[in-house]
Amino acid sequence: MTTIKAIICEQIGQLKYVEVDEPVIGRGETLVRMKRIGICGTDLHAYRGNQPFFSYPRILGHELAGYVEEIGEDVTEVAVGDLVSVIPYLHCGRCVACRNGKTNCCTDMKVLGVHIDGGMVERVSLPVSHLIKADGLTLDQAAMLEPLSIGAHAVRRSELRAGETALVIGAGPIGLGVMVLAKQLGANVIAMDINEERLAFCREWAGVHHTVNALELPKEKLAEITNGEFPTVVFDATGNARSMTDAFGLVAHGGKLVYVGLVKADIAFHDPDFHKKELTLMGSRNATMVDFHTVRSALLSGSIDIERYITHRSSFAGMVDQFETWLKPESKVIKAMVCM
Repeated sequence: MTTIKAIICEQIGQLKYVEVDEPVIGRGETLVRMKRIGICGTDLHAYRGNQPFFSYPRILGHELAGYVEEIGEDVTEVAVGDLVSVIPYLHCGRCVACRNGKTNCCTDMKVLGVHIDGGMVERVSLPVSHLIKADGLTLDQAAMLEPLSIGAHAVRRSELRAGETALVIGAGPIGLGVMVLAKQLGANVIAMDINEERLAFCREWAGVHHTVNALELPKEKLAEITNGEFPTVVFDATGNARSMTDAFGLVAHGGKLVYVGLVKADIAFHDPDFHKKELTLMGSRNATMVDFHTVRSALLSGSIDIERYITHRSSFAGMVDQFETWLKPESKVIKAMVCM
């Protein structure tokens, strides 16, 4: 059997450039040659050893775009040569969540690069049901459908309305996606982070209306911005237990708190305050086909600037050496992209 090149996270803190068997495609599947692989917080957490639901060794990578090279039997939705983006959440289609249209939280979910090997490889076999044709998009845009769709899903799940005030805590790639999509919906968006450079990027790139430094009396500042009412929807995209706990105190009476980020810890809250405000607490996981199409439409309209969203790049062969530097705060990475 022929082999292809891949990058594997062999154990915590160790990436390795290896050769693996060429994938074989079956009925309803396609062979996709990878051209872009976005580096996600999930990849960074897996490398550091603090990613839930993860085991080693694992080929990482789930923010993916490439070209269809071969199609299996019964595949009619795409053709050889098509540019595609990948929906990396492989759901069963049979469980209670799938039957109710919530494929993003399937009881037997297999996420590429987390539960099963991902796309950090030259070619990968994928079910056609999890491909989206990316006609009219660039390779970079096609690869960024996935992280931005997570933001689109959180916004849709929150039922945020035009004119409402939304606070987004955490100005990483996911939080930025929430901001830009909430603003497009017509919400008044406030960004919160501890990094002033990130907050400046929120103003310039996402066009948020206000920014708040989480280290400088954030509750007082939010009260000032909202005339003492506080945001009606708060999204926490930090994956930080302290931030996620403190977020309860930043939501308006009758408002919603949406956890977009995931932390490997327990979160506690004071029940009398929770009841007094009649808060709604939500988890937001992954995304669905609807969310991918929402982002695809936004990208086609030119309303999301992907060029500035991607701040660092690497070749496939050079990624192993580059990866460690992307973990350092001084590198100022917003989104890193592997180009093949």
